[in-house]
Formats: sequence, C-alpha cells, structure tokens
Amino acid sequence: MSRYWKLLCLTVLLFGCGKEEEEVPNDVIAPEVVQCMPEDGATAVSLETSLFITYSEEIKLGKAYNITLNNQHVEASVDGRVLTLSADMEENTDYIVNITATSILDLANNYAKAYTYSFSTKPEIIVEINPTLAVTNPSVQAVNVYNFLMDNYGNKIISSTIANVSWNTNEAKWIHQHTGKYPAMHTFDYIHLRWSPANWIDYSDTKVVEDWWNNNGIISACWHWNVPSYNGSSEYTSTASETTFNAGNALREGTWENGILKADLEKMVGYLKLLQIKNIPVVWRPLHEAAGNIYEYNGGSAWFWWGADGAESFKQLWIYMFDYFELQGLNNLIWVWTTQTKDDDFYPGDEYVDIIGRDIYDVSDASTISSQFISVQERYPTKMVTLSEFGSVAPISEQWSAGAKWSYFMPWYDYERTNNTSEPGFSSTNHEHANAAWWQNAFDQNYVITLDQMPSLK
Repeated sequence: MSRYWKLLCLTVLLFGCGKEEEEVPNDVIAPEVVQCMPEDGATAVSLETSLFITYSEEIKLGKAYNITLNNQHVEASVDGRVLTLSADMEENTDYIVNITATSILDLANNYAKAYTYSFSTKPEIIVEINPTLAVTNPSVQAVNVYNFLMDNYGNKIISSTIANVSWNTNEAKWIHQHTGKYPAMHTFDYIHLRWSPANWIDYSDTKVVEDWWNNNGIISACWHWNVPSYNGSSEYTSTASETTFNAGNALREGTWENGILKADLEKMVGYLKLLQIKNIPVVWRPLHEAAGNIYEYNGGSAWFWWGADGAESFKQLWIYMFDYFELQGLNNLIWVWTTQTKDDDFYPGDEYVDIIGRDIYDVSDASTISSQFISVQERYPTKMVTLSEFGSVAPISEQWSAGAKWSYFMPWYDYERTNNTSEPGFSSTNHEHANAAWWQNAFDQNYVITLDQMPSLK
C-alpha cells in the first residue's frame, strides 16, 4: 500500500472514531409568555412582589438583552422557563415592563417576540358613590343634577367657569370666543352679600343665573364670606389675618360674631330661595379651603376666618349652616367641601357633604395632580371628587390620562382679562390661569362635556 493511502487510513482512524457531534434540537417554535407576575394591569402591587415572567419552554438571555422598567435598564436572570427581574419599586407608581425582541431565546436559538406589560403600586380604590344627597327631601332638579354627575363620573368630566368676581358669565363668554363652545357649568360668588342690593350688585336679579340654567347649564355657587374687621368696623374681609371675627365665638349666643352670623345666613337663605322658587338647583361650595396650609409645614395657618379657629369650630360652623338651611326649607343644594389634603379633622362628615373639592395651583406635572386625586378619592370613597379650583396646571388631557378622573374642573377667573367684555384686552388668548390653548385642548377631548352637549335636567 502506498504511503499516501496509509496516511489516509490513519487519519480516518484518528478522527473518524471520535464522539459524535451533539445534535441541535429540531425546534423552530419561539418561546411565548404564559404568565407574568405581577399580572398585566394589576393594581395595589406590594413593593415586596417579585417580578418574573414564565415562558412556554426553557429559555436563556440574549447576549445583548434589553429589558427595562419604566425605560430604565434592569438586571435579569433565568432559571429554566422563568425570567426574573431585579428592580426596586416605589409606592403610588405606575410601571411598564418592556422586553425587546432580542432579549429572550430558547435553547434552539429561536427568539421570543417583544413583550410589554404594566402594573401599578397605586392602591386599588373601591369607589361606591353615595346615591342620595345629604339634604333632606332634595328637589327633583337637585337630584337630576347629582345623578347626571354620578352617571358621568369616571367616564366624562364636566367643564366649568366662574364669574369674574360675582355676578356675570364673562369667563364663559371669553372661552366661547376662542373655542366656539361654552362650558357646561358656571359658578357665581356671593362675595358681595354685605352690599347687595345696590346699584352695582343685586343678587335678587337672577336673570343671569336663570339664562344659564334655561340653556341646560349647571349652576354652581361659592361664598367668600366677608365679615367686619372688628366689632363695629365698616371694613369687611374674609382673610383671617385681617379680622378679629372668630368662628367659635360666632356659634355662641350673645356675641357680636353670633349676631353677624345669623344676619348673614338669613340673608343668604333669602337669595338662595329665589333660585329654589324657580326650580334652579345649586352646586353649593361654601367655607372653602378652610385648613389653608396648616398641615403643609410648621407655622402654617388658615387663610380664611372660618378655618382660623381650628377644625372643631369649622365643623360646627359648617353643620350650623347646613342645619339652618335645612330648617329654612332649602332643598336645592348639592354640598361641596374643599379639602386641603391632610385635613381630615376639618371634614364635617359624610351626612353633611355630597362632593369633595380640591383646589390646585401651579402644578404642571399631571402625575402629581393624579396622585392628589387618588389620595383624596381613597380617603373619601363614597364621594365624587372634583377639581373645584385651579390655575396654571397640566392640560386636562394629561391629567385624565394620568388617572385624575375629576367630576368637573373650574379655573379661577382672570380679573384683568375678563372684567370688561368691551375692552380690547378681552379678545386676547392669554389668561392668568387657563389660556385659550388650554381650553382648546380640553374641548378637543371627547370626554369633556360642554354646554351644547348638556341634556335638560329640569
């Protein structure tokens, strides 16, 4: 045998008799997600919860895997069919897990499809709105308005404006000129009760209120309750630091404050009865922002006299007004109490309140606003929650997407912009609290209710 053939046979003996090559499984099916923890869409997730995803078969990580939690890269490990993520979570936060298409593959090197799921550490709020009004034997129209608010709560939001100071619809007219639409609700302020009737203010002339109601609009009212700066003073104010008027004293017979209290409430009943006689219900928000910033920081104080004597005096004052109005037969009111957050001690009680209001200014971050909404709703799960005042906040579309499902919203007025509808400045798109672009964005949302969409609630 030639030397060539001997070498060839030797090569075959040396290399042809080795261990057979390991076969690769004949698998062309990509792994699929069969379970994730927390479950997709889960709420109230504990911070101690492990994050893992189970696949349909054994898996491994891609060499350049990219897995994120809220767009932040997270470390991952694999054990058989289970992918485990290592991440620290925070309370009251929405999370999105994103696993790219090159991150997970099976043992046959088939890549899994990209996968995304979400969950939240925000508490699950079981909301069961009280179906009945606080007032005894409420009017048909008050019930109709309340039912309308309930029917839309969480699905749609009612747009609202407030009069420029007291007794007009200037803000609504300003919005209409820039958007072609009017808000569904309008608020009036009885701030000038002390001086009405006069040639410049007369709350007995209810035509402006009647016109709004007759056009299917909802009527709301507040009351910046002005009292004498001191006994016998001709100067009036609602600011706590500008008066010696004491809420606790006002509830004691024989005090000068008690005399003012009784006279003012009697006068207010007279004006509200003018609306009751005409079957006009009122979303009534008195004694607002009572706690001021008492609970916000050391040294915080109440802004208005009705909160300056503390929570107990305030609650007694609220209940006194409620009971007095009831005694006078007023049954056309839907009562709104305004929270400053952290002020549960100021809450008059479920039997005296229908809706919880929250006033927010200068907050551009929608998630921060949503956190406030969720916090208030969690504390008062039987009440609708509303953005009862605001100025310079995130667009309503961003708030809604972030989870702030207010019953209605109302920006404060811009005195200079809308005080006189005949002045050139009235046509400007600028506004101190919510400019024309803000309103256009709001009215572009199909869940924002405007006046032209309102049914008759009569």
